[in-house]
Amino acid sequence: MLKVTSIITTPVSEDSMADLPSHGCRQPSTESSRGIKVGSRKSQLALIQTQTVIDALKGKCDDEITIVKKDTIGDKNLDNPLYAIDSKNLFTKELEDALLNGDVDFLVHSLKDLPTCLDDRFVVAAILKRDSPYDALVMHRSSDCKDLALLPPGSVIGTSSLRRIAQLKRKYPHLVFESIRGNLNTRFKKLDENNTYNAMILAVAGLDRMNMSHRITKVLEEDECMYAVSQGAICVECRRDDEKMRQILASINDEETVLRCVAERTLLKKMEGGCSVPIGTKTTIENNTLTIKAGIFSKDGPECIIDVAEVQLPGDEEPPLKKDDLGEADYTHIVAPNISTGRLKAARNVGIELAEKLMTDEGRKILAAAKQAVAKIKDICKKT
Repeated sequence: MLKVTSIITTPVSEDSMADLPSHGCRQPSTESSRGIKVGSRKSQLALIQTQTVIDALKGKCDDEITIVKKDTIGDKNLDNPLYAIDSKNLFTKELEDALLNGDVDFLVHSLKDLPTCLDDRFVVAAILKRDSPYDALVMHRSSDCKDLALLPPGSVIGTSSLRRIAQLKRKYPHLVFESIRGNLNTRFKKLDENNTYNAMILAVAGLDRMNMSHRITKVLEEDECMYAVSQGAICVECRRDDEKMRQILASINDEETVLRCVAERTLLKKMEGGCSVPIGTKTTIENNTLTIKAGIFSKDGPECIIDVAEVQLPGDEEPPLKKDDLGEADYTHIVAPNISTGRLKAARNVGIELAEKLMTDEGRKILAAAKQAVAKIKDICKKT
């Protein structure tokens, strides 16, 4: 049987210690143990995601697993929008420090929070089956409105995502978009009790994992808001030289999710994007054809370029462990020994193809303007 204990490394906020849903993590204890240690952020959602990985490992690993909780830059800085914080690893740095120091054996992340360029000492050793990648509209609890288009002019929508703001402002210029930070419990409190916001935009996957799906007013399809690269996917990061851990974690890889995320992350890396750049995407695999659609949006919404690319994935006849002439960084540090090299390469190449199609003169102009605008906001935040 797989045993789980928990180590609290620093004081935990009241919100993060709230009762978890029935499928969440066990209550923390001060007991330490030998065996495997997994690093996690302290939020309720992060612990649920960590428990999901632990559950997936049942029957594949006999070691006792200890959860080690850490605060990250993104957890501590709640005053500024995410895109205004001057760091590329907002939710990972402190965890990766613990991994590098040997304090933990692997880390659990939302893959969308993980930069496309990692320290070469780390790899993404597993990606679980993707949950819904879409965004959701959540109205104030007193509102009967079911659609952003029906809100009166000047209504305030809470989101800290530049990608969401750029797309929704383009479609709904009569609305005002303001930053809203904190874990899900905190955000709902701000929405329902402070009366500052008329609605907020959240990831469907997070709401589902927190058993809060009943608060979803509407799921935003791609014509309203394309989702973030890798949104809805939980990943596991470990040390590159830890062969034993890599082998264990490879057993919980989901092939379709891996291929879609390789394409999406390669696209983002090729375009030198991140949370400070408004890029949205959508991928599907049907009849062994991987299709990726993506868009670049100006910060305030009026300009955009949207395009699509697809590739026929090769069959599984190729030996999965056939030597590859590309390195892990070429796949944005995702490793998947159970998936053929040909399929991984095809996913990578279609991401590059679409990035090159989007990076026209106009596309480069939109991206440059967005980065310049964000840089100004970061400078203002540093001075305040």
